[in-house]
Amino acid sequence: MYLKTLNLRQFRNYQDQQVEFTAAKTILVGNNAQGKSNLLEAVELLATLRSHRMTRDRDLVQEGEAIAQIYATLERQTGVSDLTLTLRRNGRRSVALNGESIRRQMDFLGVLNAVQFSSLDLELVRGGPEGRRNWLDTLLIQLEPVYAHILQQYNHVLRQRNAFLKKTQDSELSTQHSELAVWDAQLATTGTRVIRRRDRAIQRLAPIASTWHASISGSTEVLQIKYVPNIPLEDNQPEEVQQAFLAKIQQRAIAEMHQGTTLVGPHRDEIELTINQTPARQYGSQGQQRTLVLALKLAELQLIEEVVKEPPLLLLDDVLAELDLSRQNQLLDAIQDRFQTLITTTHLGSFDSQWLKSSQILFVKAGQLTIQNSK
Repeated sequence: MYLKTLNLRQFRNYQDQQVEFTAAKTILVGNNAQGKSNLLEAVELLATLRSHRMTRDRDLVQEGEAIAQIYATLERQTGVSDLTLTLRRNGRRSVALNGESIRRQMDFLGVLNAVQFSSLDLELVRGGPEGRRNWLDTLLIQLEPVYAHILQQYNHVLRQRNAFLKKTQDSELSTQHSELAVWDAQLATTGTRVIRRRDRAIQRLAPIASTWHASISGSTEVLQIKYVPNIPLEDNQPEEVQQAFLAKIQQRAIAEMHQGTTLVGPHRDEIELTINQTPARQYGSQGQQRTLVLALKLAELQLIEEVVKEPPLLLLDDVLAELDLSRQNQLLDAIQDRFQTLITTTHLGSFDSQWLKSSQILFVKAGQLTIQNSK
């Protein structure tokens, strides 16, 4: 798949900026806070309807404006598509494909696929489980767009159940049992769908990531990725998972009443990353943690390509500066011209001259793009 054009209107610090992509690799050069990451974020939003910065839509709209729009033209084996995402300061976002408004946003997902790799991704290893869950969910949305709807359903039930527990906190258990049982059943049904898909995704991703990791580390380290659901998962069959879910809710019922919150379900899952059987966050240097994240990202690219049958876009946000020379070369060798790649950097010093020759270079300053003059 190839992103031909991108147009940003009143988005972040871009007033009205059109970009035409003319090479497999585009390098965006500029000082910090000029808008390089904003451009990558726009592409990420078109791919997943999420931003790894996790901001509200109102923060994406330029100060003093009511709406922001992102337009793109994308070429795939099936033909050319025009994508439009409209973000509102007050109100719901909307999407359109080839000029036709789309009611269900999940029908917009899967048109453009992209893998984002930013310096924030190092938190995947160092940070808490929520970041790893978000990472896995974002990947799943691309592998199976209906997952966005499944996750939304689960979060909706979770909010309702939490509100009910909060309202009846410390009250007599028997008086609310029948209403809570309804929420329990819904939580188990929607939660089981989330758990089963997360489990399947990790089963597919883990061996690919381990292979990449062995290649980058020169086979000196063994990476294992394990999905550790909050519900015991003996067998990935819906009935078994649902029964285990309901049984665990029963076990935690009194604690939930006291705390006024839901303690059981995929919102408490963990994805364990271990190197040589030691938890990665406790293991080794920043360099080794970077190798792990790099292996995860290359595995994401490969898995999406296997599932959607076309190479996704790769968005590298200020990440080359974080990698040493050998890891940079591993990454650049893996990409070559197979994936259309957008790269942000503050200077061109870290790029191989061959790379620079074959790349489109754009300078970014205060939300304006200029093309490098050919010498």
